[in-house]
Amino acid sequence: MGREYSLQEAISLAIKAEKDSMDFYRRAASVAKNERAKKVLDLLANEEVGHLKAFFIHYKGSEFGDLTSYLNSPVDTKNPTYMKLEKAITDDMLEQKALELALIEEKECIGQYTQLAQGVVDPAVRAVFERVVKETQGHYALIESEYAHIMGMVHESDQDIFVRE
Repeated sequence: MGREYSLQEAISLAIKAEKDSMDFYRRAASVAKNERAKKVLDLLANEEVGHLKAFFIHYKGSEFGDLTSYLNSPVDTKNPTYMKLEKAITDDMLEQKALELALIEEKECIGQYTQLAQGVVDPAVRAVFERVVKETQGHYALIESEYAHIMGMVHESDQDIFVRE
């Protein structure tokens, strides 16, 4: 059975997760060689900033300081996903590995935020979690599409070309 979180604990977890995701995408974008993948990773990093801001509005604690300072705070280099990314940077398959890690992380966020949203009583905060779940599902689809492109799979925009009667 899952742990029950207070509203502030749930928001705190979400803020930390969004910052970790932002840092991951920024780092991956900074070393990506494929320009298209770099643009996707930059876009995702910027969207994570938006999520972080949405959660920050409802956070009453002080552990993160102000928003600008937190956005610019050092990366949590002990974050397991970030550590895997750093290990993959020396690999020739960086974009592939970064996208694989991103798919795993986004899927976990969807599950975690869905569960947290169910326990939130405040409708405004629940709406933030629900909106972020939908946006994270969009991230997952975008990453999945870019992964298919990087791997040379048939891209959804090209599927009509390959359909034979």
